Amino acid sequence: MSKAARTSERARAADFASQGQVSLYPGAPVACGREAVVVTSCPSEASAQWASEAMPRCEEAVAEARPNVHRRRFGSALRSLRVAAGLGMDEAAERLGLAGKPALSKIENGKQRVSGLGLTAFLKVYGVDSEETVAKTKAMASLAASSKRTNLLDEYKESIQTEGFDDFLHLEEMASKAELYLHMVPGLLQTREYATSVVERSHLWTSKREAGRFVDLRLARQAALTREAPLSVWCILDESALRRTVGGPDVMRAQLQLLLHVAEEYAHVGIQVLPFDVGAFAGMDGAFQLLHFEVGSPVAVVEMKTTSLYLEEDGDVDRYRTAFDALRTQALDEQKSQRCIRELIKDC
Repeated sequence: MSKAARTSERARAADFASQGQVSLYPGAPVACGREAVVVTSCPSEASAQWASEAMPRCEEAVAEARPNVHRRRFGSALRSLRVAAGLGMDEAAERLGLAGKPALSKIENGKQRVSGLGLTAFLKVYGVDSEETVAKTKAMASLAASSKRTNLLDEYKESIQTEGFDDFLHLEEMASKAELYLHMVPGLLQTREYATSVVERSHLWTSKREAGRFVDLRLARQAALTREAPLSVWCILDESALRRTVGGPDVMRAQLQLLLHVAEEYAHVGIQVLPFDVGAFAGMDGAFQLLHFEVGSPVAVVEMKTTSLYLEEDGDVDRYRTAFDALRTQALDEQKSQRCIRELIKDC
């Protein structure tokens, strides 16, 4: 190759590397900007050589990159598929042509994107042949790559006052099942009047208009219960949530009636009441939610006044799963819970 050709090849390779579009070998991650991209081919050996020289300038940025919720979910999904395939990280990395366990670890932790061709390689190596699983994994990959926002976020973004709530909207939209332990009626099951009272008394919004828009968002989320593949919900309500008169007797009566209707008519929604006389119980330190997904591991969500905590480590999630299972055994069963709600409606 002539000097001019080598110079042109070097410039071309450096340009590819700056865009995260070239690998040193098929499947290798290339760092660029604030994240890394996994691709499955390189233009030429000469391009790979010059890309290798260009990479060190980006290593620090990769180390500082923060995975977003979509990349974490996608990475978790790939990890679940690998485990289901019975592959350890070293063996999987070798079959994928990655630079060892660290490279695969970054992908599974959401710190690197995976190209379309790269995803095809993952699915093939992990033996994924279910059309449904392939479709769901590709959908998660698309969200991870494009940072696409849920339609609800597009429509109601100005009404969100809690840090990280946009992440919650994404997670709830992707979830197949939600397990809730709460001290008030969950947003998915609130009437407009109950929701308005709760939102306005929170004092997070400076005007009734802003508060009203957030109430609109809360009610719009309820479409998850009636979509084609509805969100499955199991809710354990502290008795205090049913006895506290939110919005006045009429509002509370209507809210209890809605809870009873949903419990009786929606096969995919379960409601249990945790009575006062149960004594000490697993959720005394606060409310929490567990979101489960068709692909990927569950996430535990702990909401606070101005932010939310998302716990994704297996050890953390397992503790909340254990707590929820304990709460289910301590709470009234579904039939007794419905009788409890009926009695409370009479008292309103």
